[in-house]
Amino acid sequence: MVRALTARGAHVIALVRPDTEPARLTGLHNSSITIKTVSLDDAPNLCAAVAGSGCVVSTLNGLEEVIIEQQGRLLEATIAAGVPRFIPSDYSLDYTRTRPGDNRNMDLRRRFAARLETVDINVTSILNGGFLELLEGDAPLVVPGRRVLHFGDAQQPLDFTAKDDVAAFTADAALDPHSPRFLRIAGNSLSPAQIAHMLTELTSQPYRTLRPGNIGTLSALIGIARLLTPATGNPFPAWQGMQYLRDMMSGRGKLLNLDNERYGPRKWASVRDTLAHTYAQGIK
Repeated sequence: MVRALTARGAHVIALVRPDTEPARLTGLHNSSITIKTVSLDDAPNLCAAVAGSGCVVSTLNGLEEVIIEQQGRLLEATIAAGVPRFIPSDYSLDYTRTRPGDNRNMDLRRRFAARLETVDINVTSILNGGFLELLEGDAPLVVPGRRVLHFGDAQQPLDFTAKDDVAAFTADAALDPHSPRFLRIAGNSLSPAQIAHMLTELTSQPYRTLRPGNIGTLSALIGIARLLTPATGNPFPAWQGMQYLRDMMSGRGKLLNLDNERYGPRKWASVRDTLAHTYAQGIK
């Protein structure tokens, strides 16, 4: 996000926690970046740190303590400092269309969104589906035996956007004084059946879809996984990924009316290139 903003000529104030390891700040040493060390629990200094900004962009990630409480303090500091705009840390599928209670991490975003509706500040949320990087390595969709996993309909389109593309689009939105409440982007939208066909083309080996059951089957598996692996403060236990997969494969989290062209044409990182790099040794 910082790289994307500075590439657009912005001066970035990067807020870092007091206990941040110096090695993690290596990429932030730039004349266009001011590093400010501040605790999210220190309201006066947090307010002073963001004062004069045109937009505060949150990249916080975690559970209730982070998404609701710490991000809430960042929001309060933003308002107190008179900063006109705020971008919350959503970067997800369309949680406005999903069912409450189905996805813990989306429920946290939904709760914070309700809070945002009560404050006097311009807010823009970026919704981007699943991160394209999920298809690399031990992806939950591509499983041993040259199979592409799906529950329900193998033709259900799934949205994927690369992290760098999300950051670039968010940077454009941060510099746009007229950005709306929600912006929806999807660098790719394709079904499990299309992914299997693409892998077959790339590797010259037959890939097929694998359907262990319907969406109800997936819900049952999620229930079992939650019993076997309690959250214990982990933002991403296995069952959380399964909840996300359910929202994608049910179609409830599908992004509609995309804003991909709002800031002009751009080349989105593709599923095809990602699969080629991961499964076909760079074959395009």
